[in-house]
Amino acid sequence: MKDPALDDADSGLPPPEMIAEEIVRDLQSALTEFTAIARSLGGDVDVPEAEIE
Repeated sequence: MKDPALDDADSGLPPPEMIAEEIVRDLQSALTEFTAIARSLGGDVDVPEAEIE
């Protein structure tokens, strides 16, 4: 028996550029949170701005 949903598995996914943008936002948010934690623990954290081509 074959699952018909597997025939068109990509149809429910957003485009790759949208997935990439979401990953970047999530990583930036995580970096902001971890930077705050490190600083609250007395760390001297310097986070450079992301370079965009």
